[in-house]
Amino acid sequence: MGNLLSLTTFIPLVGAAILALFLRGDDAAAQSNAKWVALATTAFTFAVSLFVIAGFDPATPGFQMVEERAWIGGLTYKMGVDGISVLFVMLTTFLMPLVIAACWGVTVRVKEYMIAFLVLETLMLGVFMALDLVLFYLFFEAGLIPMFLIIGIWGGKDRIYAAFKFFLYTFLGSVLMLVAMMAIWVTTGTTDIAHLVAVSGMTPEQIAAFAQSIGKTAEEVARYNIDATTIAVLGWQIPGGLQTLFWLAFFASFAVKLPMWPVHTWLPDAHVQAPTAGSVVLASILLKMGGYGFIRFSLPMFPVASELLAPLMLWLAAIAIVYTSLVALVQDDMKKLIAYSSVAHMGYVTMGVFAFNQQGLDGAIFQMLSHGFISGALFLIVGVIYDRIHTREIDAYGGLVNRMPAYALIFMFFTMANVGLPGTSGFVGEFLTLIGVFKVNTWIAFVAASGVILSASYALWLYRRVVMGELLKESLRAITDMTAREKWIFAPLVVMTLLLGVYPGLALDIIGPSVSALVSQVDAAVAMAADATQTVQN
Repeated sequence: MGNLLSLTTFIPLVGAAILALFLRGDDAAAQSNAKWVALATTAFTFAVSLFVIAGFDPATPGFQMVEERAWIGGLTYKMGVDGISVLFVMLTTFLMPLVIAACWGVTVRVKEYMIAFLVLETLMLGVFMALDLVLFYLFFEAGLIPMFLIIGIWGGKDRIYAAFKFFLYTFLGSVLMLVAMMAIWVTTGTTDIAHLVAVSGMTPEQIAAFAQSIGKTAEEVARYNIDATTIAVLGWQIPGGLQTLFWLAFFASFAVKLPMWPVHTWLPDAHVQAPTAGSVVLASILLKMGGYGFIRFSLPMFPVASELLAPLMLWLAAIAIVYTSLVALVQDDMKKLIAYSSVAHMGYVTMGVFAFNQQGLDGAIFQMLSHGFISGALFLIVGVIYDRIHTREIDAYGGLVNRMPAYALIFMFFTMANVGLPGTSGFVGEFLTLIGVFKVNTWIAFVAASGVILSASYALWLYRRVVMGELLKESLRAITDMTAREKWIFAPLVVMTLLLGVYPGLALDIIGPSVSALVSQVDAAVAMAADATQTVQN
């Protein structure tokens, strides 16, 4: 059990290796075997991850189940989870068996398709568990490769363009983050995320005690607190000093990954061209890495810079919510509409993170978890009828309720969850986020609240055009309702959306202590920096 996190992370990679080494042929039997091996691997990974959440102590805000050993070049292989990351681990392992089950209709290079998803699962889990900057970066960037292949090989007719756009946007943004990580290593002498996060906001006495606990000198540990003194760069005075420079470098990566307006344009193309399972993983898990990065790195490691730039982030998020909601209203492709909806909902995440209070951060994390279930379900809903009619054009449908009543019911449920209907998880995340932002800036909260109305407009417009009315199109008269397999895929998503909607404490009780500690730490660091500045001025 001492290596439980590593075991959970690398089980999918073992499954991928089994497929690569032992499965031969491309006939129907081999394709079926590949799917069953992948499904069994992801299901086993989820079963093992249950031991992670069972052994996690929600009352303890720090990192737990920490695994640490010497690695390469003085670097450390270090894994751990806290109340912020453990639920993203569970989200990933929960969704991946459903993703594999949704791939059952794939007939082209099935073994390679399954290998790509299994490798991607290992890399996504590594992102949420890594406690070393270099290890985090390797997992974070390596995840681009299988998703690039999933879009580029199994995607739509413009898949090559979308795959390269996805790769270049996300990779170029991360180059600056890599440079910043190297600078942090040189400046602080460590790449240990837990140590870099821990010292922020500590008094000299606390630093001395912490140094003793990890076997370091107080002088070594004091270096971990990145300097926030104003510096001059090319004649410009940079408030926040190194923290601001490093914050901007990390922002370049996380803003693209989230994605934030205006660096969001890769996402609709990637979603439209990706196969259904690829869209589900992209929306439900990969996008969460941007928000997770802001919470794990930007706030605790660069608190002064985060406070300085918070108003900009709040307004960018508010603009994103309104702008992308308006763009969603004029889409004629179902996937593209849902993709723009995802950008809008991620705007609430950004706002909650930079509200710097308990409600805002609780809401941001809850919104990411909720969005993982709801957005994944919406892309699966598109995939159900795409598999039958082979088009995503909204005008190609209409009146599906007459032939697909079960489909219409599930589509309605997740449409309501997407617009934040009370009783669903979508309501809780948005409500908490708006409360947190309202405490900071009422105008931003007002603008963001208008996004709730806009989301209802485009979501209900889509539902009416696709499901309601008479069945007039000849191509739809033979369409069949959902199969038993498809219903079973949606069942866990319905349960989780309802469960978190009526009992949000299931997640908030785990998130709360870690978020509370983070807010206190950021407030202390900002206050200490303000006191230091005042002392210098006097």
